[in-house]
Amino acid sequence: MSGPHDFHTPQSSYTKEELLISGQGKLFGPGNAQLPIPPMLMMDRITEISLDGGEFGKGHVIGEYDVKPDLWFFQCHFPGDPVMPGCLGLDAMWQAVGYWLGWSGSPGKGRALGVGEVKFTGEITPDKKLVKYVIDIKRVRRGRLNLGIANGRVYVDDEHVYTALDMKVGLKNVLDGDTGIPGA
Repeated sequence: MSGPHDFHTPQSSYTKEELLISGQGKLFGPGNAQLPIPPMLMMDRITEISLDGGEFGKGHVIGEYDVKPDLWFFQCHFPGDPVMPGCLGLDAMWQAVGYWLGWSGSPGKGRALGVGEVKFTGEITPDKKLVKYVIDIKRVRRGRLNLGIANGRVYVDDEHVYTALDMKVGLKNVLDGDTGIPGA
């Protein structure tokens, strides 16, 4: 299996178009990390990504998502009281951790494996403009199962609204037939 760096030279930021290429499985190469495609892609851009930044000095990701009143989830969650589901913000943070693992050179397909603690202290509503995800990589294990553990925060229009501690994302070589990842 080829590694992500066989297909892609890491950059320090990514446009929406580049994130969409990842969703097609073409950024990091076949069998490697990829983002979901819309409507489940919860980022419009990555403004920063590094191997040594963040709170723990082990890497970080800052992603952004433009809020528009016609986003699909506002129509159904909840009629007359629209709010972005908190689980979508958590998923966006998992997406960023998986992307970071592929970007940093780990091969394999990604799956969210868990989260230690999640707090919602605010909400994202259609009148807001910008969601920002700030992900700090805490630990990385590379081997048969590549594992990233990170803390994340979600801001909407600069207000801190969600926190997730100890998010876990794994990448596993699926060509060997045994992913080792629950649900895969």
